[in-house]
Amino acid sequence: MSTPLPPADFPPDETFWTATAEGRLLLPRCESCATVIWYPRPFCPRCGGRDVTWFPASGEATVYSYTVVRKARGEYRDLTPYVVAYVELAEGPRILTNIVGCDPSEVIIGQPVTLVFDAPKEGAAARLYRFRPLPAHDDANP
Repeated sequence: MSTPLPPADFPPDETFWTATAEGRLLLPRCESCATVIWYPRPFCPRCGGRDVTWFPASGEATVYSYTVVRKARGEYRDLTPYVVAYVELAEGPRILTNIVGCDPSEVIIGQPVTLVFDAPKEGAAARLYRFRPLPAHDDANP
């Protein structure tokens, strides 16, 4: 797993990062056109509306694309291999994240994943969100 960088500290992100500190992923939605917005910002990129509200994400997603990092520099060197992925949230947006809780060779495009948070760290203002694969279902033995 990679070491998170400190989150940016500016108003559009404040609600987002405060929620992550509580182990919740909030998404912004435009009240004018119902677009779920990613990355968090105070206006809608689709219609330009400024009536943006926050709602909790379901935590369900699907791997859209990924890569396995096998060589890294600095503090990330000892963490390889790790997976960097775009996941498509059930709510629509695609977000960049890590896939954890499995061997990198087990990750596949289209794989269902679920939201997890790193353990809280003392003095940290936020927690990093990641995704892990859901257990495979055996259709022959539900």
